[in-house]
Amino acid sequence: MIKYTLKCDQQHSFDSWFQSADAFEKLATGGHVTCAVCGSSEITKSLMTPKVRPARNAVQTTDQTPEPSTALSAPQSETEVALREMRKQVEANSDYVGTEFTKTAREMHSGDEPERSIYGTANAEQAKALIEDGIPVVPLPFFPKAKAN
Repeated sequence: MIKYTLKCDQQHSFDSWFQSADAFEKLATGGHVTCAVCGSSEITKSLMTPKVRPARNAVQTTDQTPEPSTALSAPQSETEVALREMRKQVEANSDYVGTEFTKTAREMHSGDEPERSIYGTANAEQAKALIEDGIPVVPLPFFPKAKAN
């Protein structure tokens, strides 16, 4: 396993683990590595230092060792703050139905399932078909946490 410090095109910094350097390249070029803050798939590796374990008998001093950063970078604009708040509201007031979004939306529209706020995933063709059938859907400007890194 290898840990990379990554950065998106919006300058958000985050860490992620990969099976190998080749695995990272394959996932990144396929658009499967996304920023957990803004959802961008324009990801690059940041400059990082290798983590080398000290010798077994070496004395470890922790007062000079910085804490590793496990948090994502703070929002850098009003838009990012608004998107983060929107995500909180959607997650708090809606049911995540994942890949069952299209099916659930159709069942709610036809009355086979009670209406409620839902969110999930649908590809472009599925979303277009829902709209053409008069089923109201709105694309969200972020990926569900299940898809975030």
